[in-house]
Amino acid sequence: MAPPRSPLPSVLPVLLLVLLAAGGAGGVEVLAKSLLESCVDDSGAGGRLSCDRKVVVDMAVPRESSGGEASLGAHVNDTEQTKTIRNPPVITVNKGAVFALYALNYIRDVAYRPEEQFVETRKCEPDAGADVVGACERLWYENGSIIQHSEPICCPCGPNRRVPSSCGNVFEKIFKGKANTAHCLRFPGDWFHVFGIETRSLGFNIRVQVKKGSSVSEVVVGPENRTVVSKDNFLRVDLIGDFDGYNSIPTFEHFYLVTPRKGAGSGEPQNLGAEYSKWMLLERVRFTDGIECDKIGVGYQAFQNQPNFCASAFGSCLYNQLWTFLESDKNRINRSQQPQYVVQGRFQRINQHPNASVHTFSIGVTEVRNSNLRRELSADDIEYMYQRSPGKITNISVPTFEALSQYGTAKVTTKNIGKLEASYTLTFNCLSGISFVESM
Repeated sequence: MAPPRSPLPSVLPVLLLVLLAAGGAGGVEVLAKSLLESCVDDSGAGGRLSCDRKVVVDMAVPRESSGGEASLGAHVNDTEQTKTIRNPPVITVNKGAVFALYALNYIRDVAYRPEEQFVETRKCEPDAGADVVGACERLWYENGSIIQHSEPICCPCGPNRRVPSSCGNVFEKIFKGKANTAHCLRFPGDWFHVFGIETRSLGFNIRVQVKKGSSVSEVVVGPENRTVVSKDNFLRVDLIGDFDGYNSIPTFEHFYLVTPRKGAGSGEPQNLGAEYSKWMLLERVRFTDGIECDKIGVGYQAFQNQPNFCASAFGSCLYNQLWTFLESDKNRINRSQQPQYVVQGRFQRINQHPNASVHTFSIGVTEVRNSNLRRELSADDIEYMYQRSPGKITNISVPTFEALSQYGTAKVTTKNIGKLEASYTLTFNCLSGISFVESM
């Protein structure tokens, strides 16, 4: 028969946290046996438990190397074999993927593929209208002011010019005017946002759930929220930290992030979109504020100030633009090579962090590092349970052994005839000088 349940005694033994089989958490380690301690009001460290006694567990929890969520299950058992705990608490821990989060600072927009345009014409002048220089006519802002350095550059005709062209004959020169070419810089097509990459932080979430009977307590901790107490004050979890630092998290202080511009509007974006196949990380030295040739962000002034403009090659000043880097990576990807500039293919889980906002950028961390968690749960209502059940001996046999032998064996078969699981102790009173006790 089962006796009445017994509350936890005042002198408390050590409890053991037993790991249960769970997916993907083979590296979970219990750092210390779970101890029963007195609860202390510790409001300065994230609140307190509503209890007199608590179970304290220190545990190392890794993340799966694949970046997926690791989980484990555990329950609290008494280390003494003669008694068990009624309704033992069951602890479930889920650690999500780790990510590196970078803050972004919007700088400006740049053209994806600036182009040099030209028109074969006559009577080219910097202030000539569209009827003479076509698309290379001087540009104006919407408010009516002139866009500086947007006027055409006029080059004479001839075979050894920026664009070789025929000068015609003397009569054409007299009646139609001197042949020449008009050159200008224009920005058709797509534009990209440019962001400076600011401070970096590490992020992940660890969800801890404790079930006891029909009640469930749950908390979520992470680097930004290290100490959390459940709403019912039954569970408290402290994220002590990681055992070792991460070595493979890149820093991008010497890079800019560029993303395609959405819509026609320029300026700071409201939505970066998710075209990660076009997001690129490029060294800052590849960019200009408009006054240098052959850099991203080249402007009218740099284009017009080229030395020996008319004798230089067509398209000079427009090398090393965004399109050249993206096309280069497309060719690498087609050859099954890793891209050099595009973020997709170089990093995992781009911007998959919780609460991803407009001006943030995150990548998945592939290193496996253990996180040290300290869990405290109320132990006031933990109860021991003794189970007793009747049994009977169904058979005893003693194989023949030699006289005067010091040792013999007896095969005893017992049967539990009750309704509860139980253990039995068998005691044999034999002839003088021979006694044997065996527990089964």
